[in-house]
Amino acid sequence: MTVSKEQGAVTAALPGVPSRPGTVRWAGADRLASALATPVTAVSVSVLGVLLMVLVGASAPNDHTVAVRLPLSVLPPMSAGASTLVMCGAITAQALGLLGMLAATRRGWRPGVPRLFAAGTAAVLLCSSMTPTGSADVASYAAYGRIAALGADPYRVSPADLGGSYAQLVSPSWLHTPSVYGPVATWIQEAAAAVGGDRPWLTIWLLMLANAAAFLAAGLLLVRVAEDRSRAALLWVANPVLIGQLVAGGHLDTFVAVLAAGAVLVSIRTGAWHRDATAGVLLGLACGLKVSAGLVVAGLILALLWERAWARALRLSAAAVSTVTVLYAGYGLHALAPLRAASHLVSVPSLWQAVQHLGNSTVGGAVTEAAISVAWPVATIVIARRLQPRLPQATPLVVGIPFVLTLAWVLAAPWAMPWYSAVSWPFAAVLRRNALVGWLLAATTFLALMHNTGGRGWSW
Repeated sequence: MTVSKEQGAVTAALPGVPSRPGTVRWAGADRLASALATPVTAVSVSVLGVLLMVLVGASAPNDHTVAVRLPLSVLPPMSAGASTLVMCGAITAQALGLLGMLAATRRGWRPGVPRLFAAGTAAVLLCSSMTPTGSADVASYAAYGRIAALGADPYRVSPADLGGSYAQLVSPSWLHTPSVYGPVATWIQEAAAAVGGDRPWLTIWLLMLANAAAFLAAGLLLVRVAEDRSRAALLWVANPVLIGQLVAGGHLDTFVAVLAAGAVLVSIRTGAWHRDATAGVLLGLACGLKVSAGLVVAGLILALLWERAWARALRLSAAAVSTVTVLYAGYGLHALAPLRAASHLVSVPSLWQAVQHLGNSTVGGAVTEAAISVAWPVATIVIARRLQPRLPQATPLVVGIPFVLTLAWVLAAPWAMPWYSAVSWPFAAVLRRNALVGWLLAATTFLALMHNTGGRGWSW
């Protein structure tokens, strides 16, 4: 049995799925792919996915939101079973919608950038005034901000020590943990809490709005630097998966992404020394938000070393290290202590979880932790090396190496959440069509389906 020309065309329309003559295909899958590749269908499914997630946020509190109501959270609270079904349906529709839109672009669809920005902005504004969905991290941000606003040290004081209305919203998993975020994150959180005062809902709302603004700013930067502006807008500002994870979730990773996008915009242009210094400062600020931004720093430095641009690598690394040093100088090295403690965590599900269980029952917890802490960086490098040949030809190294390195980290890290992939999507947005976008979408979607209850576990 062979594949018809029409089936082969449908297969080729899917990102990252090669068309091989003579391969047997399931007709139902081909029909689904063909339907999704229609712009009207793909856009409709994307909109449905966003609206379903809005429904979850508007029906707070429930098992997939923070236990607070923001201005547009006006519907009655949703039951545990209903919120789980709607949330999983939303994530699935968002992924299928993006897959369909990407397939449609391979067939020649070229949506206008202004229209994509208008649609994305409308969705972003809507989601940013709903209760955060899929994660309770924003409640932790608000608590750390409140601690700082009261004059205490968020790297020594935990939300449990703070107590009160802020602590009541924090996930039990992080209630007794001081801040694991950098000084820049603390300043953002403190600014929101200084306005919010003893009203945690207002602090959370301000953080959501700031996050939404960062998301749109990243989109503007990516469209400016990308060769295919329409694709860049589709993969960021009009990306239903990212709107669901970053905007509706309110994660700090959005700020990391906008700084990474800015660094790419500067680094992709060779020449003046001040561009390398600026890229280094931007990445240093990103590290001042989350330490995971260090992967982008490492990727850019590796790319410059690969090109034998020794002076550029030195300037960028010096600027990044100097910026991080200045940022942490006001707090001291103790600000890294909570981060070191959190670095031993293993998420569920994860292949490292099996290693952890086996090691704990044989060689003990300490040895297992040490082994995993050595093994996962090695796995990240190995995966990155395997992914690199799949990049499009003539990909600038300053884009390609950070992309494969951050994607490999998402795939290999013991503790991985869907919003962690935010650091990879800016690079995907400026690349030409390639199979790795499919890998990134699959990883983000899988993690989103596994982690969307804010640390409370699953209820039916």
